Amino acid sequence: MEPDEISLVPPQVVADNAAKGLALRAKFGRGGTEIGVGRAQELVARRALQPSTIRRMVSFFARHDVDKHAKNFGNEQNPSAGYVAWLLWGGDEGRAWAIELKKVIGNAPDI
Repeated sequence: MEPDEISLVPPQVVADNAAKGLALRAKFGRGGTEIGVGRAQELVARRALQPSTIRRMVSFFARHDVDKHAKNFGNEQNPSAGYVAWLLWGGDEGRAWAIELKKVIGNAPDI
């Protein structure tokens, strides 16, 4: 990825995962925090994120990787709270996107 090609706009699949997380949270009443809900709303809107937000996404996924081993992670009929939270932050695709982007932006300041 060349520096002039960097886009901080979340990919559609990341936005779709966040939307799914919001829908599951509304339906089941669990998963994520107000911060996670706010992040999901940002991802769904597909506006450019700040570099600090990308770094926070990487940190979230690193801390919450353990959630993937919990009962009902990935079960959309009875999702674990961790699964809902994971989706709010963009799901597996959000994790991969944020990790790759962080390699390019490093500690770039917010604009």
